Amino acid sequence: MPDVALTRSEVAALVDHTLLKPEATTADVDALITEARSLGVLAICVSPSMLPVRAAGLVTAAVVGFPSGKHHSLVKGAEARLAVDQGAQEIDMVIDIGAAVAGDFNAVLADVLTVREAIGDGPVLKVILETAVLTDHAIVESCRAAERAGANFVKTSTGFHPAGGASVDAVRLMAQTVGGRIGVKASGGIRTAQAAIDMIDAGATRLGLSGTRAVLDGLPD
Repeated sequence: MPDVALTRSEVAALVDHTLLKPEATTADVDALITEARSLGVLAICVSPSMLPVRAAGLVTAAVVGFPSGKHHSLVKGAEARLAVDQGAQEIDMVIDIGAAVAGDFNAVLADVLTVREAIGDGPVLKVILETAVLTDHAIVESCRAAERAGANFVKTSTGFHPAGGASVDAVRLMAQTVGGRIGVKASGGIRTAQAAIDMIDAGATRLGLSGTRAVLDGLPD
């Protein structure tokens, strides 16, 4: 059992049950929704081309500018607006990671702000930083830019970058930076109950999981 006494249902309430494989089919998404309901998670997260979906009782999130972030901000905004029009309640956007690497945090702010303005104030906006390729300074400044631009969450990773996914150190740094004013989503490579607990203990307020059942099965009822 993991070290921290969180129950299966408490962790499930923080989970975005995720399917972003490029080969995913409509049948796969239907299976994702069925499994999400059986697991008692908060949300599903899918590619925008899979929308609209029938997922009553679940929050529906869609990714934007995924996975590279190397899309024009106006394209990201249009993609996000279309996803919201097709039923997405939350948007997980990838920043221009190269801008963050180069220290151009005004460009990061403008990128996020473009998406926020495209979708309005209602939908939840999560901003993916790809922390495994950023210095601590870049993580801090990107978090600050995302918060100033109106993000509701900062998020560690796409889960698709070869440099890796979420780390406890990155989550802790992000949580310290945003100070509870916005949320922190840990995603990418979280495959065990202990890893999930470690992320929550470091300050994660949402988890992105694809192997959700295996994680939850390691937790007490």
